[in-house]
Amino acid sequence: MIYASITETIGKTPIVRIHRLSPPGVTMYVKVESFNPGGSVKDRLALAIITDAERRGVLCPGQTVIEATSGNTGIALAMVCAARGYPFVAVMLDSFSIERRLIMRAFGARVILTPAVECASGMVRKAEELARKHGWFVARQFENRANPAFHRSTTGPEILQDFATARLDYFVTGWGTGGTLTGTGQSLKFARPDIQVVAAEPAEAQLLAGHEFHRHQIQGWVPDLIPEVLDRTIFDRTIPITAEQAVVSAQSLARHEGIFVGISAGATFAAASRVAREAPEGSVLLAMLPDTGERYLSSMLFEGVNQGSDPE
Repeated sequence: MIYASITETIGKTPIVRIHRLSPPGVTMYVKVESFNPGGSVKDRLALAIITDAERRGVLCPGQTVIEATSGNTGIALAMVCAARGYPFVAVMLDSFSIERRLIMRAFGARVILTPAVECASGMVRKAEELARKHGWFVARQFENRANPAFHRSTTGPEILQDFATARLDYFVTGWGTGGTLTGTGQSLKFARPDIQVVAAEPAEAQLLAGHEFHRHQIQGWVPDLIPEVLDRTIFDRTIPITAEQAVVSAQSLARHEGIFVGISAGATFAAASRVAREAPEGSVLLAMLPDTGERYLSSMLFEGVNQGSDPE
């Protein structure tokens, strides 16, 4: 197909069946969001926020866009802004993987780092401060209603169309901004009220379960705040996942299913695997895999991996 812009290729990502990692008697599928042009589910969010701002007239031609990001949203916004002619500035913690910074800079973005000890709220404050100083447009992914709205109109309907004549009992996803969980969950619940929506979150930061926030190693998951866009009534249960479980699951997906994903996707699949083991026989389950493993090469996902020659 021929497209007028790279942004037209966002969405319509494939759903793939899991074979070797699915427990007996249960069918598991994954929605592979790395097929988006920017490599993650956040491409949807970025396109939604920019086009909504253009439509409302709050983003002027050539105006700089700024956002606090753990990386994937920054990469997505950098790509969309490059395609639509806006300078982009990303504010991110200095603990996030170097690959994310390099990819954003490849799209022409500026990257400003904030101390990891200040958590997500620290980088949000920095982005707001710079926006006020320079008159930049702030994307505000944690509170921008265009975020979940785009998932209601794209991600959810895509899933419903793919399962139009098929059973689907569980939908499992992690949460960062809350957009995927909220928008997709609302769309699925509206069409199929009996579907179980499961929210996975870090074992160290179970905010939805009512626990305190503690720093964790699952990049892209759970900031030290509850996003305004998150609908806390849409999920039926939460599942805590450790970073170690996330890494093992991500590595297993690559080695046994040929699906190369990042740490947060591994965490989501770990939660989905737990749901699958507990589900009644015949159940069908879908898990969201938000991004690719290529932006985690310098992270714990590849610690201990041989970088030299293997034995003959």
